[in-house]
Amino acid sequence: MAKAKKAKTVAKKAPSKSPVEPLHDRVILKPLSAEEMGTTTASGIIIPDSAQEKPEQGTVIAVGPGKWNEDGDARIPVSVSVGDRVLFSKYGYDTIKVAGVEYYVVEEKNILAVINSK
Repeated sequence: MAKAKKAKTVAKKAPSKSPVEPLHDRVILKPLSAEEMGTTTASGIIIPDSAQEKPEQGTVIAVGPGKWNEDGDARIPVSVSVGDRVLFSKYGYDTIKVAGVEYYVVEEKNILAVINSK
């Protein structure tokens, strides 16, 4: 009796909400608005960027597959997921504009923390 070959399963990528797909350990973020970041006073006055404390905040829109390990035989997965709200370094991102919408491209090492909502 012949042995049945095992079917090779290939994991499909989850559909992305981002118009661009990041490479390696990069992450696409949508910056939070002034209201989402809490930079508006109770009376509705918007605090200007120059007076705000950094780091920046954003929502993860897309995540790259991860960077290769030192041996080059396996990827190290990125530790954030689509939908996470994160803090990232003030100068650790590149700004891109796609279809009139501004996004930030951030390397994973420049993401400082994930904000846990209560």
